[in-house]
Amino acid sequence: MPIYEYQCQECGDEFELFVVNQRAADAATCPKCHSAKIQKKFSAFAASVGKRTGAPASSPASCSGPV
Repeated sequence: MPIYEYQCQECGDEFELFVVNQRAADAATCPKCHSAKIQKKFSAFAASVGKRTGAPASSPASCSGPV
């Protein structure tokens, strides 16, 4: 069950929403002004997970010395 980031188009408030199912996401409103005019924000974390290649610099596989 993912957590999505949203921004209200009425008041500009940014908030996160734990989405149980699509019906819950469709019924979501801004917690500050209760407007239904919200927009899902682009998540840099979600985009970076799929594009990761190779081992991270801190992993034992990429170290040049003994572990």
